[in-house]
Amino acid sequence: MIRFQTRFFVVSVILVATLAWADDRLVIADFSQGVDARGIPQSWQLKEKSGKADFSVVKDGDLNVLQLRSADTSFSIQKEVKVNLKQYPVVSWKWKVTKLPKGGDFRKMKTDDQAAQLFLAFTKTKSIVYIWDTTAPEGLMSEAIAPPLMTIKLVVVRSGPAELGKWVTETRNVYEDYKKFYGEEPPAVKAMRLQINSQHTGTSAESYFADVMYLKQ
Repeated sequence: MIRFQTRFFVVSVILVATLAWADDRLVIADFSQGVDARGIPQSWQLKEKSGKADFSVVKDGDLNVLQLRSADTSFSIQKEVKVNLKQYPVVSWKWKVTKLPKGGDFRKMKTDDQAAQLFLAFTKTKSIVYIWDTTAPEGLMSEAIAPPLMTIKLVVVRSGPAELGKWVTETRNVYEDYKKFYGEEPPAVKAMRLQINSQHTGTSAESYFADVMYLKQ
């Protein structure tokens, strides 16, 4: 009986720890739920801005990943979310870039191409995008080119080919980034978009995304 109770206690501790960890994260995409008839990940929508989208969900080692390929095109997959940043202030994701759009640089409209973007929408007019740029310096926090009446703040999380072909795990405190950019308390995140484009430079690019989630601090 003592041994049984001890084992039960150990199992209970493990179970509680697992549940606590699950409560510490809000998974947005691990790409393990399969795809629909068009090959789009379940619960996501495809948005083609220029040209025809080229994407797939594949296995890369132990990861289920979204593969994006652009050849003079621009497209994204996106989904509606509702994330309270006071509860889950940090966004985490894995990405791998295998080909950068040659000459890409978000600072000029004619070269505004990136191999990988993670775009967060808060309202119809306010957004933040995290990018892997070809040229713009890593760590730069700036304003992106945006449609009329819309403000898009931008963070260059990675730049250039130094980490090309490697999986990189990123974490950003979105709560703090929003306050720094907009000078106010952030509303909930309403939507997320994963995007690739190379139509401005007329080149090509390739990237992968995996394990997108929000974390408690």
